Amino acid sequence: MLKATAELETTCRIGFLTLSEFSMIAFTSAVEVLRMANHLCEKDYYSWSVITMDGAPVPSSNGLTVQRTTSYEEAGPLDIVFVCGGTNVEKYVEDRVLALLRRLARNGVVLGGLCTGTYALVKSGLLDGYRCTIHWGNMASLRESHRRVNFLEELFVIDRDRITCTGGIAPIDMMLALVRSRFDKTLVGEISDQFILERVRDSDDRQHIPLAARIGFTHRALVKVATLMEANFEEPLSAVELAKRAGLSLRQVQRMFQQSLDTTPSKYYLRLRLRRARELLLQSRMSITEIAIACGFQSTCHFSKCYRALYGRTPRSERQPVGRAGHLPPPLPDRQPVHRADPAAPAVPRLRKPAGRVKAVAP
Repeated sequence: MLKATAELETTCRIGFLTLSEFSMIAFTSAVEVLRMANHLCEKDYYSWSVITMDGAPVPSSNGLTVQRTTSYEEAGPLDIVFVCGGTNVEKYVEDRVLALLRRLARNGVVLGGLCTGTYALVKSGLLDGYRCTIHWGNMASLRESHRRVNFLEELFVIDRDRITCTGGIAPIDMMLALVRSRFDKTLVGEISDQFILERVRDSDDRQHIPLAARIGFTHRALVKVATLMEANFEEPLSAVELAKRAGLSLRQVQRMFQQSLDTTPSKYYLRLRLRRARELLLQSRMSITEIAIACGFQSTCHFSKCYRALYGRTPRSERQPVGRAGHLPPPLPDRQPVHRADPAAPAVPRLRKPAGRVKAVAP
């Protein structure tokens, strides 16, 4: 292994504060990235503790528990603490949880939330003035009641000393971003290969929020029109045809979109088609021309212009591997990759940047 200074050799210590009914998939997705990073580097650059308020295991939302748990006092010094939430999170964010989080913040510990764990940080006031994200099922109500917090629809958000993430498997992408900030894209690529990931998503990716969740299930007519849009990408329907199939007048459709979504039907339809185009660009081998046709654009020129207006880059540049952790060339066979900090990585709290050798064997 390459020689490194004492600072570079220091382990990043992470705590996972699990609340009752926490999301097991979100928790394990985060932990497994750390485990694989240590495994590939042949060194424990990351350590983790599973914390509960009294040190005893708590059940996850699927009924399973993590047996090796401890209290915060017994866990020892930590660099980052993630609150792991799940269902009924409001019931488990007690005063003692809020008091612990505020104490951690005063002590300079970086704080984060997985799935609905962000709720605890919001309730403690520790996200006032910060950008953050949370599972879409909880976002609408929190936006209304906590105006000092800037809720975003991204998969994960890293804002200074706060790291928040949505649920499901999105913590994999968030933890890979943290690994990338400490090492380089090569290690991230090798971890994703071990996990059979086709693409590593970044902080620009948004969680898909169903329209019914955005506007409420009472807007059945609007949901019906949006469903028609999503079923007709290759040959987009006109606003008149959409209204006719939904049993509405054109004026009713226009008024619904303006009042509920603050946009026009055509602009909303275009955004849906461009989002689908981005998925195909990043996840398929279809040519740009084929993608343009599949998403209802009559020319690649028009497609490129619309795409750039929304995403700030062309479809062709979207596919370039530079700066994207999920599209990495394999390391040279006669050299072991050396992990260095990547300047293009998201801004994250500065911890310690080790250098190490990666072994190319499966766990």
